[in-house]
Amino acid sequence: MATKNKTEVTEFVLLGLSSRPEIQPVIFGVVLIMYLMAVLGNTLLILVACSDPRLQTPMYFLLSQLSLIDISLTTITIPQMLVHTLSVNRSISYNRCMTQLFFFMAVGSMEVYLLGAMAYDRYVAICDPLRYSAIVSYSLCLQITLTSWMVVSLNSLLYSVLVTRLTFCGNKVTHFFCDITPLLKLSCTRPVLNEMLIFTEGVAVVGSPFFFIWGSYVRIGIAMAHMHSFAALKKALSTCSSHILVVLLLFGSLARMYLKPSSSYDLDQDRQVAIFYTLISPMLNPLIYSLRNQDVKGALWRLFRKLHTSDWLSDKE
Repeated sequence: MATKNKTEVTEFVLLGLSSRPEIQPVIFGVVLIMYLMAVLGNTLLILVACSDPRLQTPMYFLLSQLSLIDISLTTITIPQMLVHTLSVNRSISYNRCMTQLFFFMAVGSMEVYLLGAMAYDRYVAICDPLRYSAIVSYSLCLQITLTSWMVVSLNSLLYSVLVTRLTFCGNKVTHFFCDITPLLKLSCTRPVLNEMLIFTEGVAVVGSPFFFIWGSYVRIGIAMAHMHSFAALKKALSTCSSHILVVLLLFGSLARMYLKPSSSYDLDQDRQVAIFYTLISPMLNPLIYSLRNQDVKGALWRLFRKLHTSDWLSDKE
């Protein structure tokens, strides 16, 4: 194995989605439109969940938290990418890179925990509906949210500290933000400890919500199999379908990006998966939850009608 030249890295150069200058304006335009759609769609979902009295339930509290996570996830990565797309200088300081890594991993992991909490909410609503209001409360959801933030923050801090202990042989990051996989690729030696952490502690921290979600839906499936009312079965399927779709999109992209040794990383493919995870998925989530949810569609209609009425009254005055 050839020995890599060690260098003291004070900044990294983010190579972005493509090095071809002729398509940079196209990338900028498409990504900007999608970013605005993601932010506006999730902001609208938060406003609806917070302002409509009919949506003042634990389920929509969790949904508004998921929208807040999606806004944060895109904002951590995409604005910087937009600036670099039309800029000659694509550097980012070492400290800023490590800070971005910490927040990206914390916010990304938090999304997994929120989906786990939403699966539990659906499980109680379908399997024990008579006791739902007694079991699932705002207090419980708030406790789950705060505890999850504590777990993912400590987990992200651990990863970030271990990355700072690496010796880098180069500073060109084949990515559009500071993610752990391309940074490990720059290490002068194989980052065995980091890889072991990903496949042990990382799987435990991020994988446990996945198995919790899977277990919840096994119980939900058993309960649905014993339903004799077609209306009840249809309502249960409608309640769960949006959440299942979001879970599949998220965990599919996470497994593709992280559950493999650094020697097998295909950074070009990982960039494509990352743009899906950090931009396309946050853009689609509000559409998935609103188009397949009659309560959200009704609340959106009432909000638009209220805004239209207010504008009409102000024009008359």
